[in-house]
Amino acid sequence: MDSSRPESPEQRAARLILVLALAPAVGVGLCRFAYSLVLPDMRESLAWSYATAGFLNTVNAAGYLSGALAASLIARRIGLFRAVLIATAICVVTLVLSMVPNMLVLSTARVISGFAGAVAFVAASALATNIAQAHPARLGFLTGLLYTGPGIGIFISGLTAPFLLEWLGPGSWWIVWGVLAAIALALTVVLPLARTAPDNSVKLGGAANAPLSPMLVYLIGYFLSGAGSIAYMTFMIAFVRDAGGGAVTQSAFWTIIALGSFISPWLWGRVIGVSRAGGATAIVNAVTSVGALIPFFASSPAALVMSAAIFGSAFFAVTSSTTAFVRFNYPPQAWPKAIGILTMAFGVGSMLGPIVTGAVTDATGNLSHMLVVSSAMLALGAIVAACQRPLVVREKA
Repeated sequence: MDSSRPESPEQRAARLILVLALAPAVGVGLCRFAYSLVLPDMRESLAWSYATAGFLNTVNAAGYLSGALAASLIARRIGLFRAVLIATAICVVTLVLSMVPNMLVLSTARVISGFAGAVAFVAASALATNIAQAHPARLGFLTGLLYTGPGIGIFISGLTAPFLLEWLGPGSWWIVWGVLAAIALALTVVLPLARTAPDNSVKLGGAANAPLSPMLVYLIGYFLSGAGSIAYMTFMIAFVRDAGGGAVTQSAFWTIIALGSFISPWLWGRVIGVSRAGGATAIVNAVTSVGALIPFFASSPAALVMSAAIFGSAFFAVTSSTTAFVRFNYPPQAWPKAIGILTMAFGVGSMLGPIVTGAVTDATGNLSHMLVVSSAMLALGAIVAACQRPLVVREKA
């Protein structure tokens, strides 16, 4: 193969989107989901209840919601790429703050990381959609590449956090956050390679209207998806640990979820690329529901692997399907606002899911009930999303 052969337009599009994927790798994969890996040691060291542990993910989700609301305005003021870069850098700072064993500091860091993570995510999604629209035949695949980003962060944290915690012993959670902050910084310095991504927020001026009512059903489905999936992601490592899983098992479970995200664009790209309504979102939500429920019936290593693989393969495709929904049903200048509205719905669900399931766990004394609640919310989200019809489809430019 001639390595000097010029890069094709589709290859360049894929490369730019993969670089942009490093933003959600930091803001979502490390800032948001790595908390689940560090949570058991934090909870024991700081004497937290499960409700308190869920609260920190709830305030993170509150920040995420606020960031989703502000993302479109921020992108119009400073541009999509600058929004991605600055917000991701802020996420790195919050990882450093997460080393402080003080509830006020930790809560503040979680709120800010949620806000910045949402801004980075929405802006990166809009940039990725701008890039992918030039290749309509590969739309589902290319937009799906962005959502390997959280998987990258999950994969990295899964290979580091459990082993560091085992090696350093109880109370070492703050060191893990410091290591993750250093990794996040290394990922962030690569982001400028995507500065040439097309920015329609500047070219098209003010954002177009993105009315809520036509996609209200879809928003409810995505809200339920956020509640169920984030509850599962918050407490599953604690479940694995309570089932007797050591560092190797915890790492394997977490990295298998991440590997699922890597195959997601190939697995679901065609389905997402042709679905203008809520069908694709309904399908992948249903698959995540099945994956979340498996450990309720069996907590053997084989069952945990199956749960992680099924859940991971579809979880990130849910967000990819929502971006494609926006691409099919709204004009380009409305994409940041429409993606922000959807991210807001997910964020509200993310606020409620962990604290509700944490309270249920405290009341029952059994983490397996968390699985039932999470799976039920995901299944209901699939049913609701299936009811969403296409909006009035605009003519392609």
